[in-house]
Amino acid sequence: MADISDSAARAARDLRVVFSRLRRRIREVAQDADLSPSQESALTLVGKHGAATASALAAAEGVRPQSMATTLAALEQHGLIRRAPDPDDGRRQLVTLTDAGRARTAGNKQVREEWLARAFQDRYSEEERQTVLAALELMDRLSRP
Repeated sequence: MADISDSAARAARDLRVVFSRLRRRIREVAQDADLSPSQESALTLVGKHGAATASALAAAEGVRPQSMATTLAALEQHGLIRRAPDPDDGRRQLVTLTDAGRARTAGNKQVREEWLARAFQDRYSEEERQTVLAALELMDRLSRP
């Protein structure tokens, strides 16, 4: 890392740490005690991407198919997902959200957004919020190819 400035290395390290903490905190805000973090994550994934096979969900989450099968079984027991035969390949099953699953993911999203907006309102001055917005515009460059 000889060609990377100290400030770039520090920014990378600090950003990763802060984003990890913030991501955990946001997940905690909306998390119900009856679902594990992996179940919450899988439920959110199905909500974002729609019907998917268990193997596709496992690949997207970076877990083994057996682990995803266990996670999906728990979500199914809670009545949050359903499995139905894939119309293109009856041997496979597609996982979708039930009405209860859709309501839960929508409610969780709203709770997280409200918590974050309230935290910005209560913990930062208007000037600081404007600084955060300007920094986010710069940070957006990192998300682009």
